[in-house]
Amino acid sequence: MHTLIITPYKTFGTVATSTIRYRSNDHWVNGFLAMPSEQAEPLPCIIFNRGGSFDFGLIDDTMLERQLSFIASWGYVVIASQYSGNGGGEGKDEFGGADVEDVICLKEYLAQVPQADVSRIGMMGGSRGGMMTYLCLTRVNWLNAAVSIAGAADHDRQVILRPKMIEVFERAFGNTPAGRKERGAVNFAETFCKTTPLLMMHGTADWRVSPKDSLDLAAKLLDAKVPYRFVLFEGGDHSLSEHRKAEWGMIKEWFERFVKNREVLPDLEPHGK
Repeated sequence: MHTLIITPYKTFGTVATSTIRYRSNDHWVNGFLAMPSEQAEPLPCIIFNRGGSFDFGLIDDTMLERQLSFIASWGYVVIASQYSGNGGGEGKDEFGGADVEDVICLKEYLAQVPQADVSRIGMMGGSRGGMMTYLCLTRVNWLNAAVSIAGAADHDRQVILRPKMIEVFERAFGNTPAGRKERGAVNFAETFCKTTPLLMMHGTADWRVSPKDSLDLAAKLLDAKVPYRFVLFEGGDHSLSEHRKAEWGMIKEWFERFVKNREVLPDLEPHGK
């Protein structure tokens, strides 16, 4: 394992941020780290997966302050990747291909952060970041909880809903049917980790990623007995801007329950009177 290169960046209120540079798949990738400026003991961690593709949706100072630092202010060490090929990093953004390793390997790099308790890790992301979270849930079993906001789960639907995405998919992975299937969680919901509770949220007025992606995935996760909570926000747009308070309240509670406090998983077998 290579050394995580940490360079102090900016402070937002009580949260200190740093830029990070690390090796993934034999090339350099850039990202960010955020944590409370003062902490008495190691803190639980959140891996934050950004949305967008290539340089669209890059983590900038606004996102760093309003999202990563906001989450860190709850008492977490937050780490995030710009993904391969973006933000000055090497390699190629494959939109859910080999770049998934850019996210998974962050656990090992968190172990190099003295303030991080790597026995308690959550993951979250919106849109493409939700897709990255889904893909990680099929490959690792060490996440204590996960959150997806408007996660893309059906890319065959996506190219019909938004033909503009064809160009993105062409650039990222050739837009092959196999490539779309490999990135679409609706095709392999049964492989999701069954010990990681997932909070899924989506707005009914989202035109960027159809809420049907989450509806279809939720139905399959139910059959697979994956622990999850699914919330549809009436009239919510892609970023749930009309429901910001409720959205962040649910995210905070979810991570407090299952990451910070390690709450026991719910009983998914039929029960009750």
